Amino acid sequence: MAPSPPHPIPQCRCTFLLGIKGQRLSFLPFWAFGLGEGGAFEGGGCSWAGEVVQRLPWGEGFCCTLGCKLEPPRPREPVKRIPCSALRTGGEGHPQGQRVFSKEKELDAWSSLALAPTPTSSPAPPRTAMDSATKDEMQPSIPPGSSCPGPEWPEQERAEQLARGAALKWASGIFYRPEQLARLSQYRSREVQRTCSLEARIKSVVQSYLEGVKIGVWQLAQASEALQAAREALGQAHGLLQGLAEATQTLKPLREQVAQHKQLQVLSQLLPRLWAVPAAVAHTRTLIDAQQLLEAYACLRELEQLQEETWAPLGGLELPVFEALGPLAEALGQAMEVAAGAAGQLAREDPALLVAAVRIAEVDAGYTPSLELTPRDWRQRCLQALQEGLERTHFGTPLLLEPGALKGWLEALRVALPAELATAEALVAPCCPPHYKVVQLWTHTLHHGLRRCLQQLLEGPELGASDAFTLLHWALHVYQGPEMMGSLELGPEADVSQLEPLLTLENIEQLEATFVAQIQANVAQWLQNALDGEVAEWNREQEPGTDSSGFYHSPMPAIVLQILEENIRVTSLVSESLQQRMHAMALSELGTFLRSFSDALIRFSRDHVRGEAMAPHYVPYLLATLNHQSALSSSVSVLLPDGVASGALAPVEAALDELQRRICRLVLEALLAELQPLFTALPSRRWLSSPELLDDVCKRTARFCQDFRRVRNPAVQLLLAEAERTVVLQYLRALMQGRLVCRGADERTRAAERLQHDAAQLRELFLGLGLEESVQCAPVLLALRDLLNLRDPMLLGLEVAGLRQKFPDVSEDHVSALLDLRGDVSREQRLAALSSLQAGPQPSPAAGRRALFSLVPAPTPTLSSCLPSGPCA
Repeated sequence: MAPSPPHPIPQCRCTFLLGIKGQRLSFLPFWAFGLGEGGAFEGGGCSWAGEVVQRLPWGEGFCCTLGCKLEPPRPREPVKRIPCSALRTGGEGHPQGQRVFSKEKELDAWSSLALAPTPTSSPAPPRTAMDSATKDEMQPSIPPGSSCPGPEWPEQERAEQLARGAALKWASGIFYRPEQLARLSQYRSREVQRTCSLEARIKSVVQSYLEGVKIGVWQLAQASEALQAAREALGQAHGLLQGLAEATQTLKPLREQVAQHKQLQVLSQLLPRLWAVPAAVAHTRTLIDAQQLLEAYACLRELEQLQEETWAPLGGLELPVFEALGPLAEALGQAMEVAAGAAGQLAREDPALLVAAVRIAEVDAGYTPSLELTPRDWRQRCLQALQEGLERTHFGTPLLLEPGALKGWLEALRVALPAELATAEALVAPCCPPHYKVVQLWTHTLHHGLRRCLQQLLEGPELGASDAFTLLHWALHVYQGPEMMGSLELGPEADVSQLEPLLTLENIEQLEATFVAQIQANVAQWLQNALDGEVAEWNREQEPGTDSSGFYHSPMPAIVLQILEENIRVTSLVSESLQQRMHAMALSELGTFLRSFSDALIRFSRDHVRGEAMAPHYVPYLLATLNHQSALSSSVSVLLPDGVASGALAPVEAALDELQRRICRLVLEALLAELQPLFTALPSRRWLSSPELLDDVCKRTARFCQDFRRVRNPAVQLLLAEAERTVVLQYLRALMQGRLVCRGADERTRAAERLQHDAAQLRELFLGLGLEESVQCAPVLLALRDLLNLRDPMLLGLEVAGLRQKFPDVSEDHVSALLDLRGDVSREQRLAALSSLQAGPQPSPAAGRRALFSLVPAPTPTLSSCLPSGPCA
């Protein structure tokens, strides 16, 4: 039975039976499945068949996919669908309804005709139900233990289902209309013929298979008989072989006797030659001692050939007479090594011996003994002896050099190594085969030996500065120069380009660091000695020496720069890296020297001021050190490496500037010590009436500064400017002390005139000393003169504001002290003037303007003269 469709099927009594191939099939109504024209399924009636496409036995196409069109057997008229209700009632929906239902008996007759044979076909046996026994015989036998789930094949059951479904669909399409049932007998006859044809074909195939199986069984039987015959023949052969083995064991003593007989026969034939072996061995040893190596090798080969001739017939038996051949060959090999080790000397004195040793090594390299002996490899031993002899000649003794002896050893190598290479190329190379590459071998051996020797030297005690410099210069320049490995006389066969650097980067770094560290220690000691010598002269009774131009001069700056520059210049002969290291060391040591120089000046000044060591010419020696500073400052650029920015000199330049300021401060302190007693009486009534006080100041200043002419520019201008500024500051400090208060307009006028006169006198003094007027500070006195010479106190605010514009560092305390000097300013006027100091426009910073009033202390004013918001309130 075909499986039920997945869609609900309307209940319908319109069902008919059709007999095909002896099977009774039940069909659902066609319209319940939506069959369309031509027998195609238009909707959901064959979903149980999946999407399997089959070919029916009678050749009709069958597809069970929804919507698939089947080719009808012949064109048919379209059939109108009839509802099941109309069919039941025979109603008005179909005009043929009554006729369809009236033919139910006729349909039963068609069904019986389908089961009966047609008149044209042969009588078919009755198809009865198959009993269980017959069915079991037709089913394939299943062995026990098989995994098959049932007695039938699953494929057979599925094929049967598909066939039933296909037949159902085919019959539903063919016998859709009643008039088509007339051709039922024809379809039945055709199907019977097809069935008989298929059965005949199946019987033919089965018969052919059975014949093949019969032939195979017969062949297996024949093969089994052949195997049995072969097994019996092999058993007989095995028995015969066992008998032969037992017979062979009885012949073993006879074979031993035959072998001994053959050995005795060979010995009897070789006995005269064997008796001569000891004498030949002694003769060969004599030839080796006499350095006749070729003859000795020929004798050795004869003896070894005799040993080979006796070895095979005797079955590998070693005769005692040949035991001396091994030591003899070793003695000959050692003699060859000795000759190869002295190749350079032999090439000049006895080249035949060197050629003999090399020829023996080459001939023996091509000789293959038949005996199982260890290869002698004399060629490799000869080459190794050549290398060891070279290294032993030049680098054999341990290198234990005393300080300073390294230079002589390197100089000897500079002469010996090129001579050795020339000897190898001219004398040794012709004595050796071309594949020895004698020149290349000599070059690489000497290089590697020298390299190893230098490595051992560097691993030992630390070298001195001179030895480190000598080794660096020799390894980087002399060894690679035209006198040695860079010589044009060395041809391409030397292969110098493949040589490793004589010193590695680590070695160069080590030597440079050693050299710089020791030179730095020496330079520090030399500079300290130069400084000690200079300091020792500061307490002399004589003035400092002068040069041809009359300036104070000392050789110390030149010595310092020469020490540093000379070391830098020497290192330029080695490498740029060493020169840069030396530049950095020189700048560092110069900075250290300047700091030591400054500390020495401080100690010198302190001892002089305290009276512990009074220097007869204190100031002249200070001025001489200022010239030293100028000389160092002008020449320090020589310590700067080429191509390096000047910023590297910043620390040294800062130290030089600090040294200059310290020297100037010490000189000005000495000037101030002479001028301070004179300024204690200024200002005073005597100062108003007489210029004597300032005349004394000018005289002492001129006398103190007369040695400034021995100071070089630009230091002298700096020193004069600082001296003039110091005098003006002392003048201002005296004015701010409040020692004098003008009693009237007449005294204010005289004070103003005195300020103008003093300013002019100071300007003339320093102009005469050589100071430019543009850098003088004396014009501040003229500004103070205007403040004192003002007639109307109400205008003091304007004058004070103008003073602040010229000198931004003036404070309220300074203005209050100047107003006190006038003596005619009331409290209100004072407050107004101080208010203008704060309320006025801020002064613009002038380039190059130096501080004056900020360095002058002013007495603390009374609270009555302070502004409420001022700093003194």
